[in-house]
Amino acid sequence: MKRTIAICLASLFPALAWSADLLEVYRDALAHDAQFAAARAQFEAGQERVVQARAGLLPSVGASANTTWNHVEPRNGADRSFNSNGYGVQLTQPLFRMQNWVAAKQGELLTAVAEVQFELARQDLILRVSEAYFNVLNAQDVLAAVTTLREAAAEQLELAKTSFEVGTVTITDVHEAQSRFDLASAQVIAATSELDVRRHALAQIIGTTPESLAGLRPGTELSAPSPENPADWVAAAEQGGYGVQLQLLAQELAARDVEFNRAGHYPTVDLVATHGRSSTGFSQNTGGSLRSDATTLGVQLNVPLYAGGAISSREREAAALKVRADADLESARRDAALAARQAYLGVTSGMAQIKALEAAEVSSNSALEANRLGYEVGVRINIDVLNALTQLADARQQLARARYDTLLAQLRLKAAAGTLDEDDVETVNTLLVR
Repeated sequence: MKRTIAICLASLFPALAWSADLLEVYRDALAHDAQFAAARAQFEAGQERVVQARAGLLPSVGASANTTWNHVEPRNGADRSFNSNGYGVQLTQPLFRMQNWVAAKQGELLTAVAEVQFELARQDLILRVSEAYFNVLNAQDVLAAVTTLREAAAEQLELAKTSFEVGTVTITDVHEAQSRFDLASAQVIAATSELDVRRHALAQIIGTTPESLAGLRPGTELSAPSPENPADWVAAAEQGGYGVQLQLLAQELAARDVEFNRAGHYPTVDLVATHGRSSTGFSQNTGGSLRSDATTLGVQLNVPLYAGGAISSREREAAALKVRADADLESARRDAALAARQAYLGVTSGMAQIKALEAAEVSSNSALEANRLGYEVGVRINIDVLNALTQLADARQQLARARYDTLLAQLRLKAAAGTLDEDDVETVNTLLVR
């Protein structure tokens, strides 16, 4: 299972304004994102589950010691005060404990669960970073579009005022131009605020705010999914999606839990070795101290006979939970298939939408030029030019959003199939230019 963790040296220095591309932002998020840090700690903790579970198969050694001060007052004879003490060491080696064998297998599965959860967190980080990154780029595009719209509306407003002064247009044209300029100004304010919010959302993940981000290269063409058959992606998601992998492990854990509880009916056999020494400061026979050593080696058998029905009850409970795990696995496969279909359609429909919006941008620009020319020669009025300006700005905003959404859909498609990794971030990064 591939696992890539990059540690950025930038974490050693105070946060500064900097310019970055998607790959740099992702690697910085690996070192600074709080959610991913928690997932990494959970992964490291999960590695200990297999060690803890195997301990039940290994020998255990314990030691004990005691010391007691004694004071005896017999009916006949003198009082006596003395100290008694001792120590002992015991080694126990399980020979047959079915529950411990099952628990060892469960420990391996729990460690595997921790690994899959960590890979899922890494995929989630890629998606969160990419979405936040593209949200900033989209907010920048929107701000650029409405700023251009406001500048054009300002020019049109000045032209309308000049034309009104010479009597070629009515005051209505001036009011319409003023209204469009005010509306564009409001849009610039809203877009500036949105850009600030998006920048802070990205900073929350990577721990700092880049001065600028690399944008999509002009004329970028996105590639179609490979393979181009959606059924292949669905099949891959149903088998390799991390959500499905987690439920597969949960199903196997539930099956092992049934075995574990069934083993509660089985006897246990242990090899037990002990060595101890006891010392008494007074001997009834000799009047002096008494010391004795004892060493034992034997096999201990324990047979469960009756535990109030608790063992059988836990066995039935585990069997019911196994049925639930089977149903959860089927649900996870269906969810993975749906996510793969949605992401695939998001890519294909997004690419078609991009082509349509690119054509719309060209036609909207042509319409704007035609309306400006018509206004100059008197066959178009001011509102026609303002409408054409708005239409062009909307087309550019929608085109930018469609490109970012399609790129995200490509990443989500890989995530649904369980193959999203840093290589895919590098591939997207080649489409960016500073």
